[in-house]
Amino acid sequence: MYRDELQLTQQEAIVLTMHSRSIFAMTIALLSPMPVTANAQDPAVVNSKTIHVRFENDRVRVLEAMLPPGTKEQVHSHPANVIYVLEGGRFRNYAADGKVTDGTLKTGDVIYRDPLTHAAENIGDTPLHLILVELKTEPGH
Repeated sequence: MYRDELQLTQQEAIVLTMHSRSIFAMTIALLSPMPVTANAQDPAVVNSKTIHVRFENDRVRVLEAMLPPGTKEQVHSHPANVIYVLEGGRFRNYAADGKVTDGTLKTGDVIYRDPLTHAAENIGDTPLHLILVELKTEPGH
């Protein structure tokens, strides 16, 4: 009898250990930042065919965007940024609040933008070519 009780106790210990590990893993998953959510909004990830990271450090990230005519981006987010237009053209902007606006970027334009979530579409007949300098928050600020 004692042997059966000991085996049952060992089995219970294994089950208890596995249960504790599962609870621990779920707790860590719930308390950890969700990189999948963050990456879903990263323009270089969700628009990897048209937007490429050219430089990054702890202060800025420099992106190059090339949107052929008729191309519409996936929704993504930017922190505050500065855009330099290498090749201009007509675009349509789809804001996170549902507002849709059309505009024109001229070659040589330099534009500052506050943080935003949006998608853009090239509605012209020439490629849009942009350099975006995303500004990162300084540590301690």
